[in-house]
Amino acid sequence: QVQLVESGGGLVQPGGSLRLSCAASASIFSFNVMNWYRQAPGKQRESVASITSGGTTNYADSVRGRFTISRDNTKNTVYLQMNSLKPEDTAAYYCRALGGRGRDYWGQGTQVTVSS
Repeated sequence: QVQLVESGGGLVQPGGSLRLSCAASASIFSFNVMNWYRQAPGKQRESVASITSGGTTNYADSVRGRFTISRDNTKNTVYLQMNSLKPEDTAAYYCRALGGRGRDYWGQGTQVTVSS
């Protein structure tokens, strides 16, 4: 069992920045894809960004150009740098690790609130 712990959420004004971290209890090198999802109240959980073991990234249209996902295999940590935040980015943000043989792990989430 792999534990994923998100951190870095908080309250920020529109236009501000936050960096989320997802620390894994085991090596993330073996996971094919590391992902960030978010879920706003009353809405479905949606994919925000992903990064493969080879470093290929993908972003939702709503965050492309503002958010950057990265991974540090030496620290077993995935990051989500969020710039130019908007009120509609307010949500709980979750980390997900996907690997072979059905390995699929989620973190508990960290809250991001964008408000003046």
